[in-house]
Formats: sequence, structure tokens, C-alpha cells
Amino acid sequence: MDRVQLSHGGGGRLMHQLINDYFVPAFALQTLNDSAVVEMLSADRVALTTDSYVVSPYFFPGGDIGLLSVCGTANDLSMAGATPLFMTAGFILEEGLPMEDLKSILASMKRTCDRIGLRIVAGDTKVVEKGKGDGIYINTAGVGSVRKGAELSPALVKPGDKIIISGSIGNHGMAVMAERSGITFDPPLLSDVRPLSGLVDVMFSVTAEIRVMRDPTRGGVATTLKEFANDSGCCMMIHEEALLVRPAVRGACDLLGLDPLYVANEGVLVAVVSPSVAEALVTAMRNTEEGAEACIAGEVLEAPTSTVLLKTAVGGNRIIDMISGDQLPRIC
Repeated sequence: MDRVQLSHGGGGRLMHQLINDYFVPAFALQTLNDSAVVEMLSADRVALTTDSYVVSPYFFPGGDIGLLSVCGTANDLSMAGATPLFMTAGFILEEGLPMEDLKSILASMKRTCDRIGLRIVAGDTKVVEKGKGDGIYINTAGVGSVRKGAELSPALVKPGDKIIISGSIGNHGMAVMAERSGITFDPPLLSDVRPLSGLVDVMFSVTAEIRVMRDPTRGGVATTLKEFANDSGCCMMIHEEALLVRPAVRGACDLLGLDPLYVANEGVLVAVVSPSVAEALVTAMRNTEEGAEACIAGEVLEAPTSTVLLKTAVGGNRIIDMISGDQLPRIC
């Protein structure tokens, strides 16, 4: 069979064949039990995360839903100051999904796990009727060991701190939207989806004076900063001239009436750090592939409280708030 059938989710011979032919070799699974028993590194604290991935289309310029699911899970752990260790993956497959597509997605996940040092240790597979899904959905859970000295919380943010953004914004959301809309660019607009664990390792090798980190996925940089502002009671001031937006992203946003500040990212982090370490951190980050475009994008002010301000290129201030709905459906 070259496509997923409803019987592949029925619990019988075909389901076991699907698991043994595709999932077991893809992830080098040692057991098919519903739960995995693993050896944890010695750690005082453990970080846990869970997420679901419903991106459409499931192959997009620069990545696929498998790469996205591993990076998204690992990056959430990294943002908590943890080293990603183990992951589970639940697959909801739509009847008619080409087996070659499934095989390619699983291979993408395995390559990314190997790059990070993350192990997929347990999972689940379900099949839904044709027309009841977008080919494939993936649900994950991740476990990581929190590094000693990592204390990350928006509550630790204080006036005078600096805001660092690790790269150009809006690439993932606009790559997916452009692919869905049939819009092409030269050079091509690619998603930024990638693991950030190596970049975080470099940052903590420089200093532990990192107040909080977040990967600005759904809702983009604007929503992440607004969350920081609400939780800290401070004002997040960012400078328009410091933000890096690629011309293709800017053009796509203008064409579709979108603001890059609200567009999802999958390979960028936002960090608030002590002002005494900001320059050294950015210098170290720029020596990595993931942080080559890192910059100090703004600072934390005492007032107006719980507010995000954008200092525009012409010198004015614009209030940045959360949007009431979604700019882009199913991009994460």
C-alpha cells in the first residue's frame, strides 16, 4: 500500500505493520510499550512541555511538520533553560496520506533529533477518515534537564534590562502563508524553523543573568513582549530601526496586509537580560549560525506599566498590543 488506510489505525495487523515498517526504523525504537522508562541525567529540576502541530501544508519552504514538531518541542524546553533529552510523538494520520510523505516526515524528525541529542522514546498513532484532517497532525511531549543557575521568569524582569532578539522576524509565518497562497519570491522565502538549543548553550556559557527567554511562535514578537510586560508590570520598549525584517517578508506582509511583529517565528528567540551582560551576549550569539543576526532591540522601562512601545523610525512611539484573533491559521 502506498497510502494510509483507515485500517492502519484499527489496532490490528495493518496498524502493527505500519508501526514496524515506518516508526520503529525511523526512531530506532527499542520497545512498543505505551510508556517508556528512561535514565535521566542527574538534575535538581526537570522541564516538561507539550504541544500540537497542525501546519498546512505539511511540507513548506524550508521545512516540514516533522522538523517543526521536534524543533518546537526542543525550543520550548530550551527557553526554560533546559537541555532537551526525551520526547514522545503522537501521530494523527488522515486516510490517503502518501506513505512516502510519512516516511520523509519521520526521517526529518530523526535527523533533527540526532542533531539536538534528543530521543523519541514513546508515541501513538491514530488514523482518521479522509477529509477529517490535513494529512497529518503531530502531538508531542518533551522532557529536559534544567541547567544549574538557570532562573527564568518574566517576574525577574526589571527596568534597565535589555531586550535581545536573535535574528530576523516573520520568516516562518510568511513562508507558510506564501506557499498556501501560491505566492513566489526570488530569492525564495524560507521558514526559519531550527533548533535553538546550541544557541542557548552559548548564551549560558557567557552568563546566567538572563531574566527570561521565549521563542515567539504564534502571535510573534509583539505577543511575546506583551506577555513579558503583563507578567513583569514593566514597559517593553523596542526600536523599529533595530528590528531585522527580510525584504521578501516585508513585501509579503505588505501584500497581505500583515504586521511582521505579529507573524510566527520558529528559529528566533527573544531574551530579556541584565544590561551589564547584553553586549557580551550579543557578541557571543553572533558567532553562532542561529544567532548571527542577534541584536539589542530595546530596553525595559518602568512606565507606562504593562505596556509595549515601538519607537518608530521617525521618532514617535506606537503602542503594541495583542491582536484579538489569528493573522495566520495553522502555521505552527
